[in-house]
Amino acid sequence: MRKIIIIIFVASLAAGGAFVGFKAALRKAAETSPAHAQETQVSTEEKSSIARASADDTAVKAGFLPHRALYDIKLAGSKSGSQIINIGGQMFYEWQPSCEAWITNHRFKLRYEYADSPPMEIASEFSTYESFDKKSLSFTSQRKRDGDVFEELRGQADLDDENKGEARYSIPEGLSYSLPAGSMFPMGHTLAVLDAIKAGKKFFTTVIFDGSDEEGPVEINAFIGKKIPVSAVMGPVTPMSEILQSSPAWNVRLAFFPLSKPEATSDYEMSIIFHENGVISDMTIDYHDFSVSQKLVALDKMKGSCGVSGSSGGKVKDKN
Repeated sequence: MRKIIIIIFVASLAAGGAFVGFKAALRKAAETSPAHAQETQVSTEEKSSIARASADDTAVKAGFLPHRALYDIKLAGSKSGSQIINIGGQMFYEWQPSCEAWITNHRFKLRYEYADSPPMEIASEFSTYESFDKKSLSFTSQRKRDGDVFEELRGQADLDDENKGEARYSIPEGLSYSLPAGSMFPMGHTLAVLDAIKAGKKFFTTVIFDGSDEEGPVEINAFIGKKIPVSAVMGPVTPMSEILQSSPAWNVRLAFFPLSKPEATSDYEMSIIFHENGVISDMTIDYHDFSVSQKLVALDKMKGSCGVSGSSGGKVKDKN
């Protein structure tokens, strides 16, 4: 089951991902409506709150883009003896800052086809709320198999000044994990990887907790590759390609080692194209017996929920 769940973690790992967009015409109509005009009359106190939020938001200051995006997910390859014969679906992801924290919302729907058993459809919703100081994370998720709920998770994790702490689940009740010194939550990790890239480092290792499953924290080894020419990630000129063109990108390889089952070899590995604005334009997840590709097919800028700006961009259509 972890192999099914991991595809969610990909999007929460970095502030790139996939979600539902709105048609430009509907958005434009909303922005010119009387209701919208009322909303734009921001009080002095609200403006002050927005200014404080902008000052505390290290992600937006680093150039991260509040956005929605859509990924197509496909089976990229399988080894002899693998029971998986096909995987297909989509992931939708949204990332934006609020006045005090970064908010992520993920949804995905996947169809798994097996050699010796009936196909299975997995749908999931997963949300996180990570404070700007990177010390607190709230998480919640629900997963369905063929339309029936089979897992629900909810909880809170906190770190002290040494980034040591505890993750406590309210669902399922009683489940908790100790987080060792130096631990990080997803956005904190993403920012740290970007800092490592800018410093010219080739390796970065830390422990991450994101609440995406019941198996607790994982150690992630990041191997930072060369900067990618813009021409290598550009397709036809579209609003999406214009967003990507404006942001440098690097190849990054990630290896995951769950702390709950220490082993010399990684549980799985991931190759991503990571853009400086936080968007991931392409990724491949390698398991021991098969690989899955996750490719960005639509991208839409959005505004932060505390007034932090990200102008409207390309369309992202929710097919679910």
